[in-house]
Amino acid sequence: MTRPRVLFALRDPALLPDLFDDAALARLRAAADVADGVLTPSAAEDDDLATADILVTGWGAPYLDEAFLRRAPRLRAVVHTAGTVKSFVTPAVWERGVRVSTAAAANARPVAEYTLAMVLLAGKRVLESAAAYGRDRTLRGWSPPAPLGNNGLTVGVVGASRIGRQVLGLLSPFDMDALLHDPWVDAAAARALGATAVGLDELLARSDVVTVHAPALPETYRMIGARELARMRDATTLVNTARGQLVDTEALTREVVAGRLRAVLDVTDPEPLPRDHPLFDAPGALLTPHVAGSLGNELRRLGASAVAEVERLAAGQDLLHEVLPDQLATTA
Repeated sequence: MTRPRVLFALRDPALLPDLFDDAALARLRAAADVADGVLTPSAAEDDDLATADILVTGWGAPYLDEAFLRRAPRLRAVVHTAGTVKSFVTPAVWERGVRVSTAAAANARPVAEYTLAMVLLAGKRVLESAAAYGRDRTLRGWSPPAPLGNNGLTVGVVGASRIGRQVLGLLSPFDMDALLHDPWVDAAAARALGATAVGLDELLARSDVVTVHAPALPETYRMIGARELARMRDATTLVNTARGQLVDTEALTREVVAGRLRAVLDVTDPEPLPRDHPLFDAPGALLTPHVAGSLGNELRRLGASAVAEVERLAAGQDLLHEVLPDQLATTA
């Protein structure tokens, strides 16, 4: 493809300056002709779409079905500036030979960083100690639940997704033992990632912190329910930055409110929880409003990833982060 024409397609054009700084836009314009307009889902017609070779999409991208593709006869690639493409890319896209790329790897970085921070805080019992200190205003009389410290901490990673793999990489400099459960990863591949492959039950029983990074699929719905939570040792911390549906919220609430388990939840089921939900006030729980993914200046990583993919397309090179249709069944 020589000198392709690029069209932005997303719900809110105001996001563009957050995704692309001046340097990124200059690189994009050096590699391609960039349409001035932005295609939003509500646009019935758009003259730029008829001449677009590449759609650079974002949150709220138009639904790319056969009717849409008929309006885009030159379309050859969709480069997404976010994670999953399941919500808007249909089989018709691949059937037409349109290639698809995602910035999921770039978006994985802040989620992995959030997870690392929460693992370290959980090992040090920072949340509990801060709450006790604020309540009692004294350094005496508080006995933290084990473990206290991160030396020798056992961290169980559920899912060798892009995020799960980055979490394992970030854990590697620390004196911790990593366990991995993923039915698609064998023992040798787990060792290469710095972890020991185990079944889910063993991971739950041995871990001080369990962090969930599996995709939301019918097979993973509530994969951590009452039975699985019961296998965890007292004072184990569960971290979920993946999808709320992977965990049985009611069963987890019982364990946390009883004081047996702890939870760090950036996602819940339902999301958001009702305003009077007991997890908001439970001493062993930390709830954050879906902030682990890219926010603020982290969005520039997503834009940079998209620009690099457009540059590769313009140069006739393979995409670095291509999404193939057969991958959808096992990815988020």
